[in-house]
Amino acid sequence: MTRVLSCIQPTGGVHLGNYLGALRNWVIGQHECDAFHGIVDLHALTVTDRPGLVGPSTLELAATLFAGGLDPEVATVFVQSHVPEHSQLSWITECTVSYGELSRMTQFKDKAAKREADFVSAGLFTYPALQAADILLYDADEVPVGEDQRQHVEITRDIAMRFNSRFGETFVVPKVVTPKAGAKVTDLQEPTAKMSKSSNSDAGIVYLLDEPAAIMKKFKRAVTDSDGEVRFDRATKPGVSNLLEILAACTGRSPAEVAGSYSQYGPLKNDAGQAVVELLTPIQHRYRELMGDRAELSRLLRRGADKAREVASRTLQRTYDNIGLLPPN
Repeated sequence: MTRVLSCIQPTGGVHLGNYLGALRNWVIGQHECDAFHGIVDLHALTVTDRPGLVGPSTLELAATLFAGGLDPEVATVFVQSHVPEHSQLSWITECTVSYGELSRMTQFKDKAAKREADFVSAGLFTYPALQAADILLYDADEVPVGEDQRQHVEITRDIAMRFNSRFGETFVVPKVVTPKAGAKVTDLQEPTAKMSKSSNSDAGIVYLLDEPAAIMKKFKRAVTDSDGEVRFDRATKPGVSNLLEILAACTGRSPAEVAGSYSQYGPLKNDAGQAVVELLTPIQHRYRELMGDRAELSRLLRRGADKAREVASRTLQRTYDNIGLLPPN
């Protein structure tokens, strides 16, 4: 069975775009492949400089993933820092990638430029080496990523092939794959921009844990246009098309099919909001159950870490053996 790895950082709440665009496909995909899903809390340290933030965010994200449908009996869901092999292999991947390769990473250059007047950690620079370790530890055959992350998987492939050339066949060289297309959800207030945690305002972002009244308010205030025609056309009618795509994703129809049922924006906004509320209600209920039973949530994460370590420890030992490091007594 093909092993597939996808990871997510515990920074900010999970929103509707995350769920309809990616997480719902994770839930479907767990029955089609050997799925590993890491909550990469160590990566969050590149942007976190205060205590008491990462741990609670990690727990909340884990509860959200399980509530959203990831089955701990099927998928391996784990927290990165609970598997020490990530940090151990990261040093080896750092020693297998060059300064020049890291300095050419687009995301580092973009993020460093945005923080030009702030502290830029070395971790932001070496981030791709830890990400490579995340992938290579699990002998992942495929890593589904969007275009913004493709460069990270490509450098992981380079690291794996370079290491294998130097020390013998050790790592599976992962394949970059385009994830199954989920709904393209944009900001309700800025429909030409994707729904994102980094937006300047939450007014157009629907979080999975938003109260029903807050969700309906956001949909009723969603930006559309002035011509009054309901049709699906991303280029000329981004706001209306966003509502149609959301409603279609929630009801299992196509956006064009949904458009045929409406002649006014008001009912479309209302029905889209109601459909999202109905979609999220059971997820929110299960989330509250898990957050109210921390022992059970911790048990699920321990189970995931144990399953992850079974694979990761073998990969790390194989790496050490192939390098020829002196084993402990």
